[in-house]
Amino acid sequence: MFKKVDKNEVRKAKHSRIRHTLKGTADMPRLNVYRSLKEISAQLINDKEGRTLCSASSQEKALEKALAGKTKVEKALEIGKVLGERASKLGIKKVVFDRSGYAYTGRVKSLAEGARSAGLEF
Repeated sequence: MFKKVDKNEVRKAKHSRIRHTLKGTADMPRLNVYRSLKEISAQLINDKEGRTLCSASSQEKALEKALAGKTKVEKALEIGKVLGERASKLGIKKVVFDRSGYAYTGRVKSLAEGARSAGLEF
């Protein structure tokens, strides 16, 4: 019998391998993406201090009206823009993009484009 491949376990293994090389600092934090079946969230992390600098999620009550009636890809674009705006308020312009083992397509790509349109560079 063949064992069914768990895609999330494969993703987690990729993410752990990637994390050996990606490090966020105070000058250039790590933009981490998490994607579930319905929601998406992103956060800027300073790995040296182990601290989250800012975050944005499609589950935030403050963004509920702005995200109402949009597709998941459109929501990801908005989350990227919100995160970029919050980062610019903190004076952050350059980040290291950590897609957490997800393929750079669909919602992950849309979030990255939204963050770039708000002024983040990566």
